[in-house]
Amino acid sequence: MESYGFLSVLPPVLAILLAIRTKQVYVSLVFGIGLGWLILSHWNPWVGFLNTIEAFVNVFQSRGNTRTIMFSALVGSLIVLIQRSGGVHGFIDGVERYLERLEGRDIQHKRRFVQMLAWLVGVIVFVETSISSLTVGTLFRPIFDKLHISREKLAYIADASSAATSIMIPFNAWGAFIMGLLITQGFDEPFTAMFRSMPYNFYPILTLAMVPILVWWSLDFGPMKKAELRANTTGKVIADGAKPMISEDLLHVEPVEGKPRRMMNMLIPIGVMVGMMPVMLSITGWQDAVTANPDAGTFATILTAIGKGSGSTSVLVSVILAILVCMLLYWGQRLMGFLEMVELSIKGLSNMMPLALLMLLAFAIGAVCKSLGTGQYVAEVAKSWLSPALVPSIVFVVSAFIAFSTGTSWGTFAIMIPIAVPMAQTMDVNVYMAIAAALGGGVYGDHSSPISDTTIISSMASASDHIDHVNTQMPYALVAGGISVVLYLILGFIR
Repeated sequence: MESYGFLSVLPPVLAILLAIRTKQVYVSLVFGIGLGWLILSHWNPWVGFLNTIEAFVNVFQSRGNTRTIMFSALVGSLIVLIQRSGGVHGFIDGVERYLERLEGRDIQHKRRFVQMLAWLVGVIVFVETSISSLTVGTLFRPIFDKLHISREKLAYIADASSAATSIMIPFNAWGAFIMGLLITQGFDEPFTAMFRSMPYNFYPILTLAMVPILVWWSLDFGPMKKAELRANTTGKVIADGAKPMISEDLLHVEPVEGKPRRMMNMLIPIGVMVGMMPVMLSITGWQDAVTANPDAGTFATILTAIGKGSGSTSVLVSVILAILVCMLLYWGQRLMGFLEMVELSIKGLSNMMPLALLMLLAFAIGAVCKSLGTGQYVAEVAKSWLSPALVPSIVFVVSAFIAFSTGTSWGTFAIMIPIAVPMAQTMDVNVYMAIAAALGGGVYGDHSSPISDTTIISSMASASDHIDHVNTQMPYALVAGGISVVLYLILGFIR
């Protein structure tokens, strides 16, 4: 392969700088991809232009990429159908009935229970971060207000339980997107690679663990402690002079009027999607597992098959089956007609088009960086001054900086994975730790950024002052992020 040296670094650097400067990740990635193909075309602008267009088309030559993009769009259909069925409202109605039975219990017990439940709902609704934040914020807000729990605390729980869960339970668009990026880096079994990186993904693990710990033992600190004290003693769930950030356009689809709101209408479809993932992985990987070890027992073969299965096929089939179950379930209850469900599905698809576009651009920039040999060049240069032990912590910090500056974790993944993976491979660093560092840093930066979509949506859904949400959440994010850096440094030196 032809070596492009320093020029190979220019496309991702341009994408990073433009994203930081303009806050427009889509445009920045397009310019980065265009520059990459201009270099590959030996600076012929017309050929570079044509090759850039062809690069976008070539993304769909990969069946895995196409299935991943289709899955991401179809998740929108599933979400809208579940919301319209009243399943989420049914879940919350069950919570309120339970609280009514706790009338004689201590108020602190109720407060702990509701906060833990809000966190749990954020974990359960892991199919998409924005939907998770919207669900927790909009549905728990009346309950939190009634129990004098600050809006800042609600926004933090909604925010902390969204992206962290989506990346740790990757049976969703996040998992499909990451697997697509890993495929472009030469991983034949991206599902296995992603799961092997999870134990090193410290930031989302710590973030998810911090919420129940803080809630159960009332360990709030910093600005959040002041906000909770204010709400608890004065009943003011927002500070004096605060400007609640709320938009009716971001609220969920209203459920069908005059129909029972059943919790099962949310739990059954999500359960089908999650449950079908390991089933489809074992089916798609069965033949390879049997070929690899024909004498293995059934259980061992199933485990091997899950590791060798097609992640993109599994998530696509799982979400389609979940949508079909939705339609049968809701039609059987006379909640919606077939045509209405089709229209809602199309609406859900359209809502996810920006996400599908970002995935297209991410796959394209990963391909151009691989053609240029960007990661290999960065690794070779870094070898002369950067200790391999520092690679995971450096990758985490750089990813965090990009995500914080641009407000997007996905765009950060698209930029950093093509650099971090070959860099780790060339410098003999644990590649799974490097993957986790890139992913965790992206989530940390996105979680901390005031311009992040999930941060903004968490403020809107919770009707919290946005700056108050950012200020109260920042110390918690810094603690989890700081511990993550220390852990990467320790493991980097001992491994």
